Amino acid sequence: MRKIVCMILCTSFILFACSSSSEDAGNNKETEKITIANWSKLITEQTNLLVDEEKGFFSKKGLEVEIIPGNGGGDAIKNILSGNADIAFTDPGSLFFALDQGEKLKVIYNIYPQNVFNIVSLKENNLTRPEDLKGKTIGVYSLSSGTRQNLLIALHQAGLTENDVKIVETGLLNFAPLIQGQVDATAATDTGLYTGQQKGLGEVDVIEVKDYLNMPSDVFVVTEKYYKENEALLKAFLQSYKESAEWMIENPNEAAELAAEYAIDGQDTAMNLEIIKLRNKSSIYKEDDYRLGEVDPEVLQDAADTYFELGLIKKKLDMNEVIDDLLYEEREN
Repeated sequence: MRKIVCMILCTSFILFACSSSSEDAGNNKETEKITIANWSKLITEQTNLLVDEEKGFFSKKGLEVEIIPGNGGGDAIKNILSGNADIAFTDPGSLFFALDQGEKLKVIYNIYPQNVFNIVSLKENNLTRPEDLKGKTIGVYSLSSGTRQNLLIALHQAGLTENDVKIVETGLLNFAPLIQGQVDATAATDTGLYTGQQKGLGEVDVIEVKDYLNMPSDVFVVTEKYYKENEALLKAFLQSYKESAEWMIENPNEAAELAAEYAIDGQDTAMNLEIIKLRNKSSIYKEDDYRLGEVDPEVLQDAADTYFELGLIKKKLDMNEVIDDLLYEEREN
């Protein structure tokens, strides 16, 4: 009897050891690293991308995501072209400019289908239309940012060029120069405007660029070379990112709490929540029938054609050659 018990105990120990070994092997599975070149610092509106330590959206698929802060969408593009990063978190304008210079790039995910850019001025300045901006000094986040690109769109719609205004860099989410009268207007995003209003911006007039061109605000972009060599890896990343975006849409309050820990501008949880709600709204293209991240070729083509027609780029671009909608490939089959 003692011999049987001993055999059972020994067998159980072996099974436990094998099971532990198997679990350890799974836990020690080699991860694959992906580096994202961001257009900004790590801010609240990107909370879903910042909380993997807490939520595991990427790590559970064996991905290690590193984020390089940037100073505009053009900066993000430069980082993937130089090999400093794998994926650019960038705006379509910066993408068009790079394609116009002959760069070989792919759009793989539509982060924010809605155009969230605007041009903000104090009420007393009476700048309510793009044509009112002639001769004015206008702030942008940086000269390589989507704020500048979208300002140019608004100016061109009014028959104006960059030479008709004075553009100055004011930094990310910085409305102090506008409040202090150093600029007549400033180009910003919807979340930037909300932050400025919470910091005493006062009554303003807002020119929304989407009224003139409602193109996506941000997309994920990679080089053709990286795409060809890492298609499966990119698909795994995009599936994880989509899951993280769905989480933030469904759990804005939790995201706002976590932003206080992970985002550089996340000190005020109540502000975080409003910023996250705005960004969630811009993530959805169609309220009744949407697929997060889906790239609409017609919309992006219209935007590229507008850039060409307004003289912002010299080449007419064919976006069908640029878009590879990895998550929704069945649409093309």
